[in-house]
Amino acid sequence: MPDFRKKAIFEDVKVVSESALAIRVDIDGELVWIPQSQVDDESEIWQTGDEGRLVVSEWIATEKGLV
Repeated sequence: MPDFRKKAIFEDVKVVSESALAIRVDIDGELVWIPQSQVDDESEIWQTGDEGRLVVSEWIATEKGLV
């Protein structure tokens, strides 16, 4: 069973769009949809146009092929 408490941190990320349930982010030129439920409270980005640190569960980072 995945450990949702472990975090993955990505720097210099930009939110390029959003929906009611997810944000679409640019991580090193790769566009990825991240469910809002997986964005940690320590994240600096939440909505379209935000740039900064993205903190997500290690599980979703693995599922999206980011780690």
